[in-house]
Amino acid sequence: MNPLLKLWYYAGGRLPQKYRQFVHDDVTGPKWLLRFTVRSLVQVTPLTTAITLALVFGLGSPWPLAIACGALGFVVGLYFALSYAPESVDYRLTKYGYPRGTATAGRRERNAAQDREQQAKYDAVWRRSEG
Repeated sequence: MNPLLKLWYYAGGRLPQKYRQFVHDDVTGPKWLLRFTVRSLVQVTPLTTAITLALVFGLGSPWPLAIACGALGFVVGLYFALSYAPESVDYRLTKYGYPRGTATAGRRERNAAQDREQQAKYDAVWRRSEG
């Protein structure tokens, strides 16, 4: 994929339909949350920087206050983005023609064997009969 197109995607843009498999793999792959966080950072950082600079140069606020306001906006923006990450990527896939819940189902399938193994280990240690 073209690097500029990938940058557009991480900045929040929509890719053409021919890249729907890339989007699916992006939101269901092993490091989907890391990629989602990078995408959120790319989207939140310019806005909070612009707000900080507008406070200083437009309104004449002191630098420490403007930086604190920008940092608070950054933290809140990232917090909300990450809070709704699973729902956000499920919705993103519906824009590419996938049924609702496809990303969550894909991640569950990918992790099913590992989850069963971890549950078996847990049960072996903590669910033994005391007989």
